[in-house]
Amino acid sequence: MTFERACSLDEVPTDEALAVTLGRYDVAIARDGDEVFALENTCSHAEVALSEGEVANCQIECWLHGSMFDLRTGKPTNLPATEPVATFPVDVRGTDVYVDTETTLNGVTPA
Repeated sequence: MTFERACSLDEVPTDEALAVTLGRYDVAIARDGDEVFALENTCSHAEVALSEGEVANCQIECWLHGSMFDLRTGKPTNLPATEPVATFPVDVRGTDVYVDTETTLNGVTPA
């Protein structure tokens, strides 16, 4: 695995996501309690930034049409989205968040 520093934990809001660019991918970093997640920052339904939506109950909501995605699996949990988004491995090292965009946890190829 090839982990790259994405941000510090302090930069990740508790009820929103942080947009970062790692290599060729736009990634949304989100936190649910003590867990940190990284997923493709593009809604599979309308191709808008998921990082602009709200995070709650281990889900992120797309602000445009209300699609929701599970932070752990990238699977849609609310229509209109029907396709998952890629999720990436995260490694928290001290106060820094590292993400491996070379590997997806759910087998979805990022756009």
